[in-house]
Amino acid sequence: MSFIAGILTFFLVINCLVLILLVLVQLPKKDAGAGLAFGGGAADALFGAGSGNALTKITKWAAGIFFALALLLGYMQDKLHQGADASAFEKAIQQKQMETPITPQPASQPAAAPSTNSLLSLPISAPASTNAPAPAK
Repeated sequence: MSFIAGILTFFLVINCLVLILLVLVQLPKKDAGAGLAFGGGAADALFGAGSGNALTKITKWAAGIFFALALLLGYMQDKLHQGADASAFEKAIQQKQMETPITPQPASQPAAAPSTNSLLSLPISAPASTNAPAPAK
């Protein structure tokens, strides 16, 4: 399963690079934008005068493939890690339970009383004064 995810990740990276190049090659609207700065005229030379339609269709297909691959990889990674994590967690719990069995307390010993030495139960009192000399001025 992880081998297939690796192959699909490779195709996703290739698709991203193609999508970036397609967006950069397209002609900008109103003679501005990144397409003109990065050689937007190359689309006319490569695909002809009707290149806007062809590049637009190819870009739409590349974007659809990108979203499909991203969703498929997300689903595959979720299933891959969910099954492995749950089984490893359950195995670790079972192993820990086997190592340290629970022993019941004998009935003859009374249960330990809760400690009364908490900050909430201490009385509020002034600090004890000391006979230290006063600091010199």
